[in-house]
Amino acid sequence: MLAYYLREIGDEAGRSKFERLYCRWRGLMFHVARKILSCDQDAEDAVHQAFLSALEHLDRIGDPEGAAAKGFVVTITERKALDILRSRLSDAAFDETAQGIEIPPPGTSDLADALARLPARYREVLLLRYHDGYTNRELGKMLGIRPGSVQRLLWRAKASLRDILGEEGTRG
Repeated sequence: MLAYYLREIGDEAGRSKFERLYCRWRGLMFHVARKILSCDQDAEDAVHQAFLSALEHLDRIGDPEGAAAKGFVVTITERKALDILRSRLSDAAFDETAQGIEIPPPGTSDLADALARLPARYREVLLLRYHDGYTNRELGKMLGIRPGSVQRLLWRAKASLRDILGEEGTRG
């Protein structure tokens, strides 16, 4: 499968970068998707879709083996897995507030703990916007929604984050 992705990249540096990304994170991406989907075939589909998305944004990925790349592939894989899950469930049966996979907080700070408690969709959009620096337009394209919807989603995510931090007696 790697050969398929590498054919899509025009330059040698890009192929090398993507190969490192693929080799380093494919197992983790499959694990993330499998936790959400509980089916190997669906998990493989989610990983494939995540890699296609990574191909589109390869220029935005710095070190393909670094922490930012890990956050990017985990977030995109989680998103793609949730999209597959959503497509298999009726709208009434899908709970949009699902926490997604359980991931340990990236640190011991109150903010990291609060982020880990957010619903997957909120956590994802906040990290992609404020940690990885994607614009609302880029996020809209990535998530399949309009930029205005991204802005509303960010507003709701920040409000939820404020509520969680307020519950803990912390302001951030």
